[in-house]
Amino acid sequence: MKRDRTRRRGCRICRAMLTTARAAAVGGFVVAGVLAVQPRAAGQEVDLEALVGWPFPSGLVAAADSPVVAWVRNERGARNVWLARGPEWQGRAVTAFAGDDGQEVASLAVSADGAVVVFVRGGAPNRAGETPNPTSNPGGAERVLWSVPPNGPARRLGSGHSPVLSRDGEHVYYIHNRTVRRRPALHPEADSELLATGRGTPAELALSPSESGEPRLAWTSRRGDHAFVAVMDLETRDLRYLDPSLDRDGSPVWSPDGASIAFLRVPSRKGQLPFFALRESLPWSIRAVRVEDGFAWQVFAARAGPGSVHRSVSADRQLFWGAGDRIAFAWEANGYTNLYSVAADGDAPPVPIAEGAFEVQYVSMTPSGEALVFSSNQGDVDRQHLWRAPLDGSGAQPLTPGAGVEWGPVPLAGGDVAFLASSGTVPAHAEVLSGGERRWLAPEQRSALPRNLVEPAQVVFPGTDGLRVHGQLFLPKGSPPLEGWPGVLFLHGGSRRQMLLGFHHRGYYHNTYSFNQRLADRGYAVLSVNYRSGIGYGMEFREAEGYGAGGASEVADVLGAGAYMAGRDDVDAARIGLWGGSYGGYLTAHGLAQASRMFRAGVDVHGVHDWNPVIRNFVPSYDPAARPEVARSAFESSPMAHVDGWTSPVLLIHGDDDRNVPFSESVELAEVLRNKGVHVEQLVFPDEVHGFLLHRNWMAAFRAAEDFFDRFLKGDR
Repeated sequence: MKRDRTRRRGCRICRAMLTTARAAAVGGFVVAGVLAVQPRAAGQEVDLEALVGWPFPSGLVAAADSPVVAWVRNERGARNVWLARGPEWQGRAVTAFAGDDGQEVASLAVSADGAVVVFVRGGAPNRAGETPNPTSNPGGAERVLWSVPPNGPARRLGSGHSPVLSRDGEHVYYIHNRTVRRRPALHPEADSELLATGRGTPAELALSPSESGEPRLAWTSRRGDHAFVAVMDLETRDLRYLDPSLDRDGSPVWSPDGASIAFLRVPSRKGQLPFFALRESLPWSIRAVRVEDGFAWQVFAARAGPGSVHRSVSADRQLFWGAGDRIAFAWEANGYTNLYSVAADGDAPPVPIAEGAFEVQYVSMTPSGEALVFSSNQGDVDRQHLWRAPLDGSGAQPLTPGAGVEWGPVPLAGGDVAFLASSGTVPAHAEVLSGGERRWLAPEQRSALPRNLVEPAQVVFPGTDGLRVHGQLFLPKGSPPLEGWPGVLFLHGGSRRQMLLGFHHRGYYHNTYSFNQRLADRGYAVLSVNYRSGIGYGMEFREAEGYGAGGASEVADVLGAGAYMAGRDDVDAARIGLWGGSYGGYLTAHGLAQASRMFRAGVDVHGVHDWNPVIRNFVPSYDPAARPEVARSAFESSPMAHVDGWTSPVLLIHGDDDRNVPFSESVELAEVLRNKGVHVEQLVFPDEVHGFLLHRNWMAAFRAAEDFFDRFLKGDR
């Protein structure tokens, strides 16, 4: 039976009057008073510090010939490399970096026997060439190659990134200052060798198979509006560009015998800007070149129409040249990111490997080259599970069914599969599927599993224009109060993201999921909204008409989510807030600007407020004055175009070394809102980047947001 909403409406009027008076009284200053929360027994409250500080795993890789895997664990900001070897599969740390210093660890590579690991410590430079330094260390920060020898401590090799390790672990090939280099992997005192310099920015290094005779190195040479595939004979240092064109060539992959290279060819789209829908384009293709004599041929060409725009998957390469001389790839021909394979000679049409109304995301090839192992949301649209599919198209088989979330599969020699996993109440961790049994690679983590978390429920609701939208609903435990729980919408960033019914596979959203759990524990009903232009639901949903800078059509989903929450009998329609980061900050600002009567308060984390400077941040050549119609659409699709209707209080959070959304976006919005008399609070992190690198900054952001919501959504009860 529904509760008496008449009483609730009367209470809302009183609360609205109190809120108005209170906002006028504070006059832009933070008020210290917070609603007293019913105390609970020790150990019953969700520990946000423990959730955000959970050892988050990433970057899982495997040895080619030995049952060895390596991955990165980020525990409260201390990032270290871990290693596990079968059949025991007991993980151990092989580095000992300590402290919350904001230095990323990534780009792991393992020798074929699993004895040597190389990795990069330090983040990618910003557009000014500065390495991230979120602790404001006066000595600066750098991006450095490290190696871990057999049974020895990690060794610093020198500046560089994008390492590729030779099969025997003796040498590492890498990039430094737009040059391609080689150095011994286990001798830090040795000098590096310059292999190639010149025009273009090298990327995607690919070493030829060791069985193919003379060693060769291929890479992509990016040159602005075009790119070439380069190949170098490492004995003679002869350098050639394969089948050069006016297009963007890249993602080179060697044939198993090392005689040929296949690569993607994507026509340039110089006039296309980000954050506008793109459903069709000049079709992409797969090319192949015989390295010995340069003979080139077309392996596959996408059709015009759906699938003509190349759609990437999460993988080291976008092409997989496997057994039977077949090349596997992702294609969106049916409106979904699916997998196909084609004969390398190009004489036959492709066959589907994994085809249907679902999305493939993480992909790897088995050591034998006979099959792909991948994650997809087939049959479980708001989760991901692992599948194995032979390249011959004989059919995909599930590996990890159930109610969890699995991603990042790494097939191992001998048939085992390592991967990362989570669930609605279990944070991310590394596992191995061995002999049909799933095992944690760091089983001691089980003793530290968080308590009192809630299982989010899948909900589907309409946007204001009728489009069906998925979300994950976190409800507090126990019965709601008579007037209902306060409600909060969470809006992810991207926008090419999908939130799931479990802890997320990206560290940023693993943290935001943790905060949503904390809010639910604090008595908030939280709805995480998978608005249009996100992934997981096909091309039509992702490339929605008029999304982003082309019309902000996804605002209809935010308003629909607000209406859905307001219509729930267990939510108080007068106390609904919203929060999100990046693209989610953009939609938070839109919600407050266009519907302050619906949304009482918002937390806007490094949000977009005017598309025109943000587009220029991604496309420096973009000139709004030269494209007035585009510039007009971009501004009218921005929160700044609707700011006159903004009356609700807002907390702005931003790091001033943001490489995605300029810090000026928050500076300018704060100025406009203050001039309007809107209550603005702020939390600024000097020298912090877009996806906060410091654990303490994440915690400060969440504590400030929790306090803000407690004051503005609970404070007058």
